Amino acid sequence: MPDTSFQGQAVDTEPAPYVFLVVGIPGSGKSSVSAGLARRFPLGAHIEGDHLQDLIVSGNRLPKPEEDLEADRQLLLRARNAAVLARSFHAAGVVPVIDDVVVRRAHLEFYREHLKGLPLRLIVLAPSIDVVSRRLTARDKVLADDWSFLDEAMRSELDGEGEWFDSSAMSLDETIDAITAES
Repeated sequence: MPDTSFQGQAVDTEPAPYVFLVVGIPGSGKSSVSAGLARRFPLGAHIEGDHLQDLIVSGNRLPKPEEDLEADRQLLLRARNAAVLARSFHAAGVVPVIDDVVVRRAHLEFYREHLKGLPLRLIVLAPSIDVVSRRLTARDKVLADDWSFLDEAMRSELDGEGEWFDSSAMSLDETIDAITAES
């Protein structure tokens, strides 16, 4: 094996043109859209909030409809970690695409604070509740709780924020095309 020295090798290059934060309720298509969107760039990274949560292998507390302060703290921890990764990828010229369930203004502002100074594009996926319900029924991942009430919270608290896409009648590629057409 040849001697390869990393000494003097730069990791950071020309920064990426965007940082995407793709939000919506469970079943809105965040992960599929985010992965596909990241693939549209020569260098793209998909940062999935659920995967960051899964890194907590002991004491992991998922959000619940009822109040759970530790679960809320871990939700913010995963947002902060997503922002740290996004900053690192952005500096290295890799377009980061974060996907996470963000329906409350306070949660969005937490992300904005940790992504301050970056060229953030907020993408809100907002298909109809009927479409979300059909998608959730058809997928392998089963949710322990009904999260449909989050749709009303998202539409109320995030109204006027970011770029909204009703992907109810759109394919995955059509949704990604619509997002990239706004670039």
